[in-house]
This record gives sequence, C-alpha cells and structure tokens, in this order.
Amino acid sequence: MAIRVALVGTGNCGRLALIQLIEDPRFELVAVGVSTDEKVGTDAGALAGLDVVTGVTATKGIDAALATQPDALVYCAMGDTRPVEATRDVMAALSAGINVVGSAPGGLQYPWGAMPQKAIDRVEEAARSGNSSVYITGVDPGFATDLLPFAIASTCQRIEQIKTMEIADYATYDGAEVMSIVMGFGNPMDQPGMLFYPGILSAAWGTAIKMLAAGLGVEVDEITESYELEPAPEDIEVATGVIAKGTVAAMRFEINGMVNGKPVIVVEHITRVREDLRPDWAQPAQPGGSYRVEITGEPSYVVDICPTSSRGDHNYAAILAAAGRIVNAIPDVVAAAPGIRTTLDLPLGTGKGLVPR
Repeated sequence: MAIRVALVGTGNCGRLALIQLIEDPRFELVAVGVSTDEKVGTDAGALAGLDVVTGVTATKGIDAALATQPDALVYCAMGDTRPVEATRDVMAALSAGINVVGSAPGGLQYPWGAMPQKAIDRVEEAARSGNSSVYITGVDPGFATDLLPFAIASTCQRIEQIKTMEIADYATYDGAEVMSIVMGFGNPMDQPGMLFYPGILSAAWGTAIKMLAAGLGVEVDEITESYELEPAPEDIEVATGVIAKGTVAAMRFEINGMVNGKPVIVVEHITRVREDLRPDWAQPAQPGGSYRVEITGEPSYVVDICPTSSRGDHNYAAILAAAGRIVNAIPDVVAAAPGIRTTLDLPLGTGKGLVPR
C-alpha cells in the first residue's frame, strides 16, 4: 500500500521533492501547502513542472495539509530565516501523529549540543505524544557531511581528520533569500550575510560536526569558525540579479570541531559567483561545483562527488540530491521509533524501489 504523503514548501527543494512524490508509486500525494497566494489552487503537477494533472491542488500554509492526516509530511519550507516557525510547524505535525521528513529546521539534523535542550525536549515530547518521528537532512549539512564520510571512514584503520567540502559556483542558484540575506552575496564587504554573524556558522554546521563526532565516538571540546570574503572586480550578473562591483562575490568559510586541541572534524565551503574569483582557493572537481570528503589517516582518502542532472546544472543536481535523500527516507522514518531520528539511527539507504520495473 502506498504511503500517504503531504508536502509543504514548493521552493527549490520542495518542487523537486514533489516530482518524485508524484511519479514514485511508493507514495500517494494527498496535499500540498504553499506560502504564496499566487500558487493557491494550482495543481501539484503544474507546481512540479510536470505535464500531468494530479487532482491535488495547493492550499495556503500547513493546516489544510495536516488536516488530510497523511502518514508523512515532507517539510521543505524555508527554515534558515525562520527556524522558530519551522520548528513549530514540525511539532504541530508530530503532535498530530504525522511523521516528518524534510530540509528544515536544520538544527534537527542532530540537535544535541547544537540546540537548546528545552527546544529538543519540546520536539521529543510532540513526537512521543503523536507516536511519530522526524528526520531532517539535506546535502551540506546533510548526506555529504554524514552518510558519505561515515561510509568511507568505515574502511579506515586510523583517522586523524575528516574534512568535508562544498566547492561551488552559485551564479545559477535562484534562491534570492539564501543568496542575499543568508549568504550576503551583493552586500557591502563590511556588511556580510547573516551566516557570518558571530556563532551562526557554528550553529548551522554544528549539527554536522556533532553527528560526525558521535559516529566517530569522540567528544568535541570546541567549535571554531572563520571566513574570508572577496569583492566583485566588476558587475556580475547572476540568477538573482546583479552582484555590483566591490560587493561580496566569493566566500570561504571553515568550521572546526576541535578534539584535544586538534581540528579533527572540519567543514569548509568555497562559494563563488564566477569561477575565476580567488583561484588560490580550492577548485571543484567538475565545472560548476562538487563536494569533497578528505580523510587523513590510514588509509587516507580524497573523494570527489560530482552531481549532474539531465534537467539542470550542478546547482539543480545538488538540490535534486537533497530532495531524493528526503523522499527516499520516508519509508524508514514512518517505520522508525518515535522521536528525533538521524542518519545514525536509520537503516542504510540502498536505493530500493528506484529501478524501473
């Protein structure tokens, strides 16, 4: 029997998740929630960019979607700039007995040590009261910072450091809120995006650091952060507008999980809006962008992950990967024990059900 699923949030990730929910016979789409009036009443097929009519039309917000009493909710609403509201939405679903799989709020990927304990307790209580579970994931932080390094680390005899990297050109990324408000592209050099407010990097990627530490069986003593910004040498056109000359056009940031005074777990991001900016920073393994896992140990590894898609570029492919990770986790999350679930809790995903028959 197909799993009944509702989806809330039809932005970059949600729209791609919606494609699979419509096309994958393991799922029955029962509701779609949107945040803008313009999308209300639109068929899910049109929202997904598919030439199909599903009979499921979009409603405003989350309440109508929850009222359909699905087995699971795919929650892809914005969480970066509204973490409190996203957490409330997730708790409402859990309390109603609806399992949640999604991309937000990011803090729930591995909240212990990264979120206030009171907030964690409230989410856990909602899950217990509804006998439901929640799993939040993505790419980075997400499977590129947990599933992939764990798989590679399992072959080592000794590990000194694990570093995960995103190296990407964001010129074609069309998420205006993420680009301008969160990351600060196009901002004056002395007014960086909210990502670079003190402590935000550590909070945003602390989930990844803490989960890797838990998997490795080590205690992180401290999380440190640093960043560099590079201005645009001239006006640069991107998907969200124009990055004016002299404003932020490239960035490199690093978050270190310190163990006994050493950076044992490192997350590094190098993000440009043109490939020739800061050539001295690490370059992607394919044009546009890639992910990298570096393990220093015995043996040592450098593994590049190069997502591509027949429907779009590297940015599209990366978001598609996040959507696939979310949707494919639904059966395991529905079957999981109540509470906050992480990659450490769920069975190894194998791609079951994805080969056409």
